[in-house]
Amino acid sequence: MVVRAFRTESMFISLQEPSLYTVKAILILDNDGDRLFAKYYDDTYPSVKEQKAFEKNIFNKTHRTDSEIALLEGLTVVYKSSIDLYFYVIGSSYENELMLMAVLNCLFDSLSQMLRKNVEKRALLENMEGLFLAVDEIVDGGVILESDPQQVVHRVALRGEDVPLTEQTVSQVLQSAKEQIKWSLLR
Repeated sequence: MVVRAFRTESMFISLQEPSLYTVKAILILDNDGDRLFAKYYDDTYPSVKEQKAFEKNIFNKTHRTDSEIALLEGLTVVYKSSIDLYFYVIGSSYENELMLMAVLNCLFDSLSQMLRKNVEKRALLENMEGLFLAVDEIVDGGVILESDPQQVVHRVALRGEDVPLTEQTVSQVLQSAKEQIKWSLLR
């Protein structure tokens, strides 16, 4: 990363080179601070032990507050809670909080639609595949790809329909074959 600095009359200004890599991590913790989902996009915390210590620290600093943003360990943390879940999006200290909040809101709203407004631990654990797909649609390698929850839900639904033949039931395979035959006859 290149840092440019220049001097004006009475102050010193340092500018960070712009980057698409805005998200350092996405976390979902339960109401005890235990990890339900974590995806780190860089090596700020390379080991699982360091990640879990960071997650405990974030939870201890945020679970009793009503604010939506925190600066912790040189990182910007935006967060939201729902019933027994805590959602976190983490970026660097110079990152735009509005961009991070857009990712957080997109994730939360997407999950809310996918879980039929029942965003709580049990429902989330039963739909972890949908969570993984949604996160992959929103952020890839730390780069924000999508911030519209409708688009995310639509794409997750499309990807969920592409189940490999080995994971489909016999009735699903027969239904798929019927559909393909029907469409080939209608052409």
